[in-house]
Amino acid sequence: MLTIPNLLTLSRIAAVPLLALLLWWPHWQAGQVSAFILYCVVGVTDYFDGYLARAQQSVSKLGIFLDPIADKIMVAAILLMLVAVQRVEGIHVIAAMVILIREIAVSGLREFLAGLSVSVPVSQLAKWKTTLQFAALGALILVGALPGHDWVMVTGLAALWAAALLTVVTGFDYLRAGLRHMD
Repeated sequence: MLTIPNLLTLSRIAAVPLLALLLWWPHWQAGQVSAFILYCVVGVTDYFDGYLARAQQSVSKLGIFLDPIADKIMVAAILLMLVAVQRVEGIHVIAAMVILIREIAVSGLREFLAGLSVSVPVSQLAKWKTTLQFAALGALILVGALPGHDWVMVTGLAALWAAALLTVVTGFDYLRAGLRHMD
């Protein structure tokens, strides 16, 4: 079922290796600018795949399956690359780890609950968490394109910590909802 929304989602997954490659050379400013532009394009496709699926009434099981996976693959890859090139370092790695751990745990919980035919809807707070997370990653990618602009780094790290905090809160919300369905 390769609809336009599903192709957009697949394009997000396909863009991850290129994004990681561009981030690999942190002192190559043109690569960092390209990484930021690609990240923004990927973000736009994230919006439009869902919008088009709903507008065209073509929401599919494949799309429902792939969309959160595409987001998690992209977030994990970018966080790993930002740590690898030491843009996220020291204590800030803890914020990145919190985000990764929550993503894995919530995915496992959703998989378990799906086996019980239980759906856990995405909360408004979780949407804010995702927005903050994407803003943080965008700012931290932009740091490489704008050397000497320390405010971009400070903003990115502050948003990363805010996202990590919301990650913990929403992770507990999902866990609490899931525990009701466990023996």
